[in-house]
Amino acid sequence: MTFLLVALCGGVGAMVRFIVDSLIKARWDSDFPAATVIINVSGSYLIGLITGATAFGGAQSWHLFVAVGFCGGYTTFSAAMVETVRLIQAQRIRLAFLNAFGSLAMAIAAAIAGIATVAGVSALW
Repeated sequence: MTFLLVALCGGVGAMVRFIVDSLIKARWDSDFPAATVIINVSGSYLIGLITGATAFGGAQSWHLFVAVGFCGGYTTFSAAMVETVRLIQAQRIRLAFLNAFGSLAMAIAAAIAGIATVAGVSALW
């Protein structure tokens, strides 16, 4: 049953990624893959929130279903790297560097911020 719930959450995450990606691309026409960056950073923040909640007394099942399932389907490191390669092929080296390293730095910062958010709220209780 756990396997099916993680798979279902992953499918929902992939559908949400598709919708968010489409909405961003419809509003922002750019060579830079902003949609993927926004998706990966927001997913990293959500994973941070769930990880923080689990670390500060939350249910382990939430971590499994949301972080592994939903966020696993929602975020996409592989797409970010393919987009980086495409930028390199188009000789957009600065954008490629910004995408590869900026996305990574922002995703790590977002995960830390998610954990810190929960830690701060937890400290209030």
